[in-house]
Amino acid sequence: MTDQPLALAPDRWQRLGTAHQAYTETVSPYYDETLQEVTRRACTSGSIGKADIGALLMWKRLRADTPWASELMALADADVRRATAAAATAARDTSLSRRSAAQAGRAALASLPGFRTGDALASAVLTAAAPDRMAVYDRRAHNGLRTLGIPLSHAPGRYSRYIEAIDQLLTAAPDPIRNWTARDIDTALYWMTTYQHSTNLINTPGT
Repeated sequence: MTDQPLALAPDRWQRLGTAHQAYTETVSPYYDETLQEVTRRACTSGSIGKADIGALLMWKRLRADTPWASELMALADADVRRATAAAATAARDTSLSRRSAAQAGRAALASLPGFRTGDALASAVLTAAAPDRMAVYDRRAHNGLRTLGIPLSHAPGRYSRYIEAIDQLLTAAPDPIRNWTARDIDTALYWMTTYQHSTNLINTPGT
């Protein structure tokens, strides 16, 4: 990512908007209930414990039969909450840019098993903690950025660069996209690859 203003061709904004519409028309409106419930508890407590991490794990459809899951369960919930409270505080800090808040929040989680590498679960925790600022990362959303012509490397610090890309999209977007949340952007990016695949099948003769 660079400091240059983001400039997308009109057809790419259209693809983003179409993907978001397809997502909302296809995915159950109740799918995010688990995320929203964790968000409500995080808003009250200021942290996220092992039980809610487990709920987010199911919501993200990630595997729990891994060594890190056992390591996490072996930690005291108070220790887990200490790390997630620091992450929540950083992610919600409006004195920081969205990218800097993401970077600080992601770093606060890095000591926990399951959060040392990869950004999928960490992004879910940060989004639950700060739903107005953060967004969920996954492989499909990453590919969605690439479809728009926005590069995102896998080098360390990927999540903060991902959030910076979303921030730039929100800043540069035409109406109504500029009024979306970061979560709206991530769902559109997530769905973009699926939507494009479906369109290709429809437009391919003999399918």
